[in-house]
Amino acid sequence: MRDVVEIGLGKTAQRGYHLDDIAIVPSRRTRDVDDVSTEWKLDAYPFKIPCVAHPSDATQSPDSVIALGRLGGLGVLNAEGLWTRYEDPTKILEELASLDEEADATKRLQEVYSEPIKPELIGERVRQIREGGVTVAVRVSPQHTLALAPVILDAGVDLLVIQGTLVSAEHVSTTDEPLNLKEFIADLDLPVIVGGCTDYKTALHLMRTGAAGVIVGVGADEWSTTDTVLGIRVPMATAIADAAAARRDYLDETGGRYVHLIADGGIATSGDIAKAIGCGADAVMLGEPLSLAEGAPAGGAWWHSAASHPALPRGGFCIAGEPDGSLEQLLYGPADRPDGQLNLFGGLRRAMAKCGYRDVKEFQKVALVLDRA
Repeated sequence: MRDVVEIGLGKTAQRGYHLDDIAIVPSRRTRDVDDVSTEWKLDAYPFKIPCVAHPSDATQSPDSVIALGRLGGLGVLNAEGLWTRYEDPTKILEELASLDEEADATKRLQEVYSEPIKPELIGERVRQIREGGVTVAVRVSPQHTLALAPVILDAGVDLLVIQGTLVSAEHVSTTDEPLNLKEFIADLDLPVIVGGCTDYKTALHLMRTGAAGVIVGVGADEWSTTDTVLGIRVPMATAIADAAAARRDYLDETGGRYVHLIADGGIATSGDIAKAIGCGADAVMLGEPLSLAEGAPAGGAWWHSAASHPALPRGGFCIAGEPDGSLEQLLYGPADRPDGQLNLFGGLRRAMAKCGYRDVKEFQKVALVLDRA
């Protein structure tokens, strides 16, 4: 039985749980941390850690994509971001990092993102990343996929990420030709990651499009305003668990085709990462945590991809702060604070070792306990 409560006559609501509401239960076995692997593989592309970058210009430039890739994660460049609108957006990023009033920041974001996308810059950025010797992943929104995908694909990417706040396999429109994800993906010879989604049915339908990966969540963190603007909020622990159930059913349906789940939202510490994987995720999508690394493109400022929407922005602007350490220290340590915001994947390895699991796939089976009043 699902945990459902009646909120009024004739109306019920499913009870949902955030990552903060649950905790990991160790098993009867522990393991040496040096015997634990955090390696992850998406299609033919292996990664040292299950880390995918949220495609925000605050953290993802060609150089930072390369840096993350060399450290074993997957950087994702936004094909609709500043790096494909301006030849050199460095001065704009520096200006944004210096803003100190949220209202002015949103208006300024809308202004700088009103510059048209230049297709030739997409090719140039992809070339830069490829020359860095890492896996090349580029994000495009569902609304602009048909227009921009030919340019992106011609540039020679390895992975295509089709990401919006919410993406469905059954978009209906009476004004525009909707993107048919299943037909679109079937015509490609490279892996596609799609999302976000927040429930079992949507996750299952996205898997049936042929996607190699599904993004679970809407990128919600303390700076996201999707809840206040749209009223949409599904706690991450529940969203991941429901998507994992969809994956199990899809595995049975297809005779073994595995779709990777990438958790996007509410993940700021190594404990959050461990709990997201314990709920069934294969990897996590990091946003604001990457903004705290030395050399982040926006100097410590943070905003979501949807924060610059010209009509309905859905994300606040985080004022630039002091960096926590290098990107390598952020990912692998050492940490000099006990808050779980440094050595993110060292913390994950330690959690896996404390519970006796060898790899990420095994760790999805870890027991969980509800840890709230």
